[in-house]
Amino acid sequence: MKLHYALPSSAAYRAERERRPLCVAVGVFDGFHVGHQAIVRALLQARRPGERTAVLTFGEHPMAYLQPAAVPPQIATLAERVNTFARAGVDEMFVLTFDEGFASLSPQAFLDDVLGRVLGARVMVVGVNFRFGSKRVGDVAFARAHLAAQGREAIAVPNAVVDGERVSSTRIRAAIAAGDLALADRLLGIPYTVRGPVVFGAGRGHDLGFPTANIAVPAEKMLPPDGVYTITGRHEGRDYPGLVSIGTNPTFDGTARTVEAWLLDFNGSLYGEELALRDFRYVREQMRFESVDALLAQMERDATAVSFPSFS
Repeated sequence: MKLHYALPSSAAYRAERERRPLCVAVGVFDGFHVGHQAIVRALLQARRPGERTAVLTFGEHPMAYLQPAAVPPQIATLAERVNTFARAGVDEMFVLTFDEGFASLSPQAFLDDVLGRVLGARVMVVGVNFRFGSKRVGDVAFARAHLAAQGREAIAVPNAVVDGERVSSTRIRAAIAAGDLALADRLLGIPYTVRGPVVFGAGRGHDLGFPTANIAVPAEKMLPPDGVYTITGRHEGRDYPGLVSIGTNPTFDGTARTVEAWLLDFNGSLYGEELALRDFRYVREQMRFESVDALLAQMERDATAVSFPSFS
């Protein structure tokens, strides 16, 4: 997949635009939930032979410019979104900065200048509630009428609904914040995942007989509430059941929030390698123990919640 961090302006791209028109999906797409997946399916279906498909999104949430104090944490980091769209079969991705210039665009300027003149998009695919342009005055009805007059098309994809309620990134964040990762997984349609390189920690887990992998998680990534969870860890194409502790290690007077995973029957070193955790299910809250022995006894009880998946 080709990745663009700005709107293209080269002669080569202009030639490509004329030769192979674009079908583009527009949105923030945080989490790539079931509603986003429906938009991408519609995007791929709208493509004619020889045309390209692309996603236009933003490196940071638009709230980072519009209301910095209210920026939501990311369900999926930018790197995760890039990889997800690539796996879905999208050809290109435009990652733009939502700044004063972009925020001030009128709906007509966005459709004519950004999608039309610069990208050469024949089709725009969005969710049915999509709003755009300065002060969000543009909507799907305007886009359909405006593009149709130019021989272009706007496709609006209906909302995805789970349990009678619209699926949204806001709803998923609420589920994660409440520790209901089973609901978050259902709304996402794919498991909520935390991934990152394994870094050196204090080494206490090894001393206690429960060697843990300390994962460096990007600061913008949304994590579940502090606690202990069963998880599935994936390393080099293999899955391992295990536990993860999220919190500040109160028994040892810790202050930094860490993500420490223990994998059942894993032997080897993970330092410097990526580990991905999914299938989070709550076991217990973080707590301060009166002694290391009490902590170890609890860890052994926690381990009884971990088992290999059944293939029957």
